[in-house]
Amino acid sequence: MLIVQKYGGSSVANAERIFNVASRIAETYDKGHNVIVILSAQGDTTDDLIEKANEINPNASRREMDMLLSTGEQQSVALMAMALNKMGYNAVSLNAFQVGIETTPAHSVAKIRKISDYRIKKELEKKNIVLVTGFQGYNEFNDVTTLGRGGSDTSAVAIAAALKADLCEIYTDVDGVYTCDPRIVPDAKKMTEISFDEMSELASLGAKVLHTRSVEVAQKFGVNLVVRSSLTRAEGTIVKEGNKMESVPVRGIASDKEIAKVTVKTIKDTADKTFKLFSVLEKANVSVDMISQYPTDNGTYVIEFTIGQDDTAVAIESLKAAGYEDVEAKNGFAKVSIVGAGMATHPGVACSMFEALADVNVDVDLISTSEISISALVPEESVKTALIALHYKFQLSK
Repeated sequence: MLIVQKYGGSSVANAERIFNVASRIAETYDKGHNVIVILSAQGDTTDDLIEKANEINPNASRREMDMLLSTGEQQSVALMAMALNKMGYNAVSLNAFQVGIETTPAHSVAKIRKISDYRIKKELEKKNIVLVTGFQGYNEFNDVTTLGRGGSDTSAVAIAAALKADLCEIYTDVDGVYTCDPRIVPDAKKMTEISFDEMSELASLGAKVLHTRSVEVAQKFGVNLVVRSSLTRAEGTIVKEGNKMESVPVRGIASDKEIAKVTVKTIKDTADKTFKLFSVLEKANVSVDMISQYPTDNGTYVIEFTIGQDDTAVAIESLKAAGYEDVEAKNGFAKVSIVGAGMATHPGVACSMFEALADVNVDVDLISTSEISISALVPEESVKTALIALHYKFQLSK
């Protein structure tokens, strides 16, 4: 079998954990499997590099940030190769350029266009364990690009798809996908399996177990995907097409913090008013989430939307430069969401959600929905209270 394994930063945070992971890789290899391993940067390396950059230039270009941040994963794969070599195994570390991971041009938010299988296949033919940097690629100008936070998951699944791997294992510091973050809701329950659609929705709404795009790629190319812990031998969670639990309206609950709400007032009533506003943000590479618009008494419109707090300054600057003068942003929000494929066939789910939040006095601002999710914007300090109330309301505990 060809097995792709991905290990997150906490799994390789120090020498002891590197050797722990090396042992698990070696164990898989000793069973006769070909092994490709994708690694994230160690522990808090990425955050430390961002801090170093801010000491030099808080407004550094995204290109230079990609050059800097990509070094974290290169350290991880080189150190892992050294550990495996010391244990007597042939291993080779490769960066994205050596592997041939081509991406779109956009720095810090690049998407994978294609992956060459030539170099990896050559190394596997030599019976090497192949260690590849996650989170990164290169664009048409041969510049280093990064895929955004959590991008190593996407690297792993994309490589598994390109090489037609038999299995892709995502190893983290938790032993699977839970109904809610167990660090916030202690009686959250681990799921044995979850559908691609539900996992993708949870990931996009703040669950940190898997990167959204990794789930989308796995579903598109039929990658066999499992999430499990690198620190225990517990069985993980299988992510697959469809699930046996559609009779359950809510399968999981997610939250996303550090959200800002932007309000743009006195917008003239024209057919393209919404397009004009959001085209400004698109050009500034600002991702927009929840959106609301409503008319005022004087014939103008107010448009409200949410963005990540880190994008607040560039969003305000871009909008004012485009002629929007009445703009304000408020930080300190979070989004709480319920997710379930069975939601569409169970009337009253929304009512139950907002009843649960009202019972614990959590104020709801903006609301958004999809076929399998409902999200509410709430004060950030209310997140824990909201999650516990929703978890209890929908009977998701162990």
